[in-house]
Amino acid sequence: MSNVDLILGTDHARKRAVRTEPTQRRSSQRLDALLDAAAEIVDEIGFERLTTQMVAERAGASIGTVYRYFPDRVAVLHSLRERSVRRYRERVADLFDGTEFDGWWHAVELAVDACIDLYRDEPGFSVVHGSERELSDDGIEPEFADRLASVIEAEFGELGDGEELRFRLGVAIELVDSLVNRAFMRDPEGDERYLREAKRVVREYLEGTLGGRRRVESAA
Repeated sequence: MSNVDLILGTDHARKRAVRTEPTQRRSSQRLDALLDAAAEIVDEIGFERLTTQMVAERAGASIGTVYRYFPDRVAVLHSLRERSVRRYRERVADLFDGTEFDGWWHAVELAVDACIDLYRDEPGFSVVHGSERELSDDGIEPEFADRLASVIEAEFGELGDGEELRFRLGVAIELVDSLVNRAFMRDPEGDERYLREAKRVVREYLEGTLGGRRRVESAA
């Protein structure tokens, strides 16, 4: 399986927030317009204050159109988050496609860079920070930690214990999420000090655990 497939995976088990899945192009465009409107509002006033009426007004739609797709504001936010997560995975997959990694940090750093890029480029992406993460099939570690671990295992199988790898990447995701989110709270373009520190902290954390364990195993 390619690295792109490992990152994108399948979403067959994910609970959908949309009341009615669009089956025609016009309906799909209408749904995207509602989510685009919600994203703009989230960036302006935060997700806590968003209402379905605001979404309708910003999208130039009736409140009935909003309720056709979403039962309430929470469903709007869940759907916006699903779209943001999907676009993040697609961005990571694009970066991984055809890349020859020169080490496990190369793969992790590209995933961090994709997160930073989407904070800058994807309206409403901050909603990802305010929601619970999807868990992997075993219900323990974040789903993306499992996907990224699969890529690293495919490229650098010598890293060893898969459960430990997923645990460490899960911790790393929490560190990156907190520090990158704080960087963009301090500066709309991202406080470079926080962004640099996010990479430094995560790299040192992973090197001190995964890297050290690899050397011990090799010596054995």
